[in-house]
Amino acid sequence: MNSPHPYARELGDFLRARRSRLRPQDVGLEPGGRRKVTGLRREELALLAGLSTDYYQRIEQGREVRPSDDVLDALAGALGLDDQERRHLFTLAHAARRSLPVRVNRDPERVPVSTRRLLRVMDTPAVVLGRHLDLLDWNPMARALLGDPDAYPTDRLNMLLLLFDDTLTGERSCPDWERQALDYIGMMRAAVAADPTHPRATAIVGELSIRSAEFRRLWAQHDVRESVSGTKTFRVPEVGDIVLDWDTYPLPGNPGPVMLVFTAAPGSADADRLQLLASMQATRATLANKHPSKTGRTIAGPP
Repeated sequence: MNSPHPYARELGDFLRARRSRLRPQDVGLEPGGRRKVTGLRREELALLAGLSTDYYQRIEQGREVRPSDDVLDALAGALGLDDQERRHLFTLAHAARRSLPVRVNRDPERVPVSTRRLLRVMDTPAVVLGRHLDLLDWNPMARALLGDPDAYPTDRLNMLLLLFDDTLTGERSCPDWERQALDYIGMMRAAVAADPTHPRATAIVGELSIRSAEFRRLWAQHDVRESVSGTKTFRVPEVGDIVLDWDTYPLPGNPGPVMLVFTAAPGSADADRLQLLASMQATRATLANKHPSKTGRTIAGPP
């Protein structure tokens, strides 16, 4: 068998992961006797989608097949995919149909001057993330909340690398840690779908797959996120806990970076604590300019 097309391989892995999540009773089938596989068997999913088992198996194995949109619709219905997962399925399948890969922009990511100006005038923490979750820029409020990114080499300033760095976070026991990890992994999955062989994605996923069993387990779920939002409690010794909402906003480009913005309800205790933290950071920055040997705290891990 020839080496699978990178998009076809991603497509097959995605289908396999989604198939493993479904139980026969979820789709109106009898479980039968003892089962050797987790989730549906290939022949069961093929039956639900109206396909032959052999044809479906070739798709899942990443072999030379080019499923039509009607077949993709049938698979999406059989797997119960949501709108975001369905778009991901079609993105991978359409790319896998092409005999030659489409030229993908791999130029270095740059933050437009106007976006940098916007960051500086925002009175709430905000950062700009690249397509592979590299931290491209941040404003003073983000520095106050997250710590000083300048203390790290540029190639380590990546939200996934920071999230899975045990030396930077002591919050693995937090109930929302895995949900947060899945959000970032889902965003990386969306980036990989656009360019499976991008060197930066390959390096990050490869490193984390080697050193983190948690990452391997979550990456294998093939969750995908186009954008994310949530609520995060920051534990800051100087001012106490700060609860902030966070959202991602796409910036121009295809694919383009995203802006990650943290906000607190106006007039709330969290907003007051955030402003106090910003004032303390400004004071520290002034002292650091007068005494360069005095450094601030390093980055506290991703949001």
